[in-house]
Amino acid sequence: MPRVKRGTHRRANRKKTLALASGFFLAKSKLYRYAQEAVEKSLKFGYVGRKRKKRDFRQLFIVRINAGATAAGISYSRFMNGLKKAGVDLNRKILADLAANDPAAFNQLVETAKKALATA
Repeated sequence: MPRVKRGTHRRANRKKTLALASGFFLAKSKLYRYAQEAVEKSLKFGYVGRKRKKRDFRQLFIVRINAGATAAGISYSRFMNGLKKAGVDLNRKILADLAANDPAAFNQLVETAKKALATA
């Protein structure tokens, strides 16, 4: 089996890791061993964070819709059920934006949901 010295390849990998670690505190941005640990950890947290972000925003949207619906005199779950029965197909992001920035339009949706619940 041939001997492998890994000169330029090793240097390139280390430079890439240290470049990713620039801005880290003390030895984590200067020394390869500590930089490698910090970069692996940060990449892991970044991956998890991208998944978590979707969860967090959905939760925020639900809180905003619930605040608007409660102010209009209906619970969140009954509001969403009424919209589904009425055939209104708006996602939570749009509903949260309406609840926060356009209360008149949101109240129309609340009335639509209440009518759909009353007829069903």
